[in-house]
Amino acid sequence: MGKEKATKILILGGIKSGKSRFALELGASFSQPRLFLATAEPFDEEMARKIACHRQERDESWVTLEVPLEIPKTLKDLPPAGVCLIDCLTVWLGNLWYYRKEREKYCKDLLKSIEEIEIPLIIVSNEVGLGVMPGERNTKSFAEELGLLNQKVAALCDKIYFIVAGKALVLK
Repeated sequence: MGKEKATKILILGGIKSGKSRFALELGASFSQPRLFLATAEPFDEEMARKIACHRQERDESWVTLEVPLEIPKTLKDLPPAGVCLIDCLTVWLGNLWYYRKEREKYCKDLLKSIEEIEIPLIIVSNEVGLGVMPGERNTKSFAEELGLLNQKVAALCDKIYFIVAGKALVLK
């Protein structure tokens, strides 16, 4: 008998839609240890406050790993766990832009890591394509790149939720 495939879940939504809270609640249904891959860095006071709030939302059952860039490598090297939660791909992609990393290679490696992971995985990302398209070239390019990444990740996932006003819509 072959090895059972690990569940992969994508949670999409807008800013302050409740996606992180939903992801934590969903993650709590998996056994411990629960791994939380945090992508944010405190570049400014506002982000430092957001990070502090997110930390308070997690109870002691979550083991937090700060992973602003190396998600693909981290996924490959994870210890056994009941679940791994990545929060979030939007910030991760922004970090790749900020640090001028080779985004195409990192994204390709991420997709391979998602395919190969042997523990349940929950991935949070923003849906940024529902509003007015920004006129500024870099912002527009980022939104398009994130949209394409979300599509590729979604293709690898067993379940997809779209969060609106704190409520989950099942897409897959």
